[in-house]
Amino acid sequence: MKQIGMEPPLYDYLLANVREYPILRDLREETAAMRGSQMQVSPAQAQLLAMLVQILGAQRCIEVGVFTGYSSLAVALALPESGRLVACERDERCLEVAKRYYRLAGVAHKVDVKHALAVDSLKSLLESGEASSYDFAFVDADKKMYEEYFELLLKLVRVGGLIVMDNVLWYGRVADPLVNDPKTISIRDFNKKLLEDTRVNISMVPIGDGMTICRKLEDD
Repeated sequence: MKQIGMEPPLYDYLLANVREYPILRDLREETAAMRGSQMQVSPAQAQLLAMLVQILGAQRCIEVGVFTGYSSLAVALALPESGRLVACERDERCLEVAKRYYRLAGVAHKVDVKHALAVDSLKSLLESGEASSYDFAFVDADKKMYEEYFELLLKLVRVGGLIVMDNVLWYGRVADPLVNDPKTISIRDFNKKLLEDTRVNISMVPIGDGMTICRKLEDD
């Protein structure tokens, strides 16, 4: 499922109206044949992420959970030549695909790949004095870690910057009281805390599997 609540004919129409770089299409099609391909964001989501980066005039971005690189490639293509994207991913096999496409697209110089646990990579950035220096962050990783990722990114992103959290509707399971597996509970709890968090403005957008866009309002 690439768009929650949308039947195939309408989704096909949506896809036909997305401006997708050929290199992104090639990566999407290669990933579709791989195990776990459902983890890849939709072209419509990637287009929105790229537009948010452009609207912000972002120079410095972070992605937590790269998979094969579709969303990070879309962001890197949207960044200016001087831009930097820190791409955090622990799966080496997936990273090899992503790095190959960064090179093919001519954006490898913009992407700083961190092959490690994302929490460790984010903490390392903070320890290097990079607090409040990033414009934009996107999270599509371990759902049970969302709260910790968010807290670290809130320290790394500047006031007025954006943090975008993916899969917040979780295939509709968050709204089903009979579904109480650990991942669903984690996302449900995270969404509730985010709704009450006065440090950010939020907008939950029903695109893909649901994305919440958070705008940082203040430094601690």
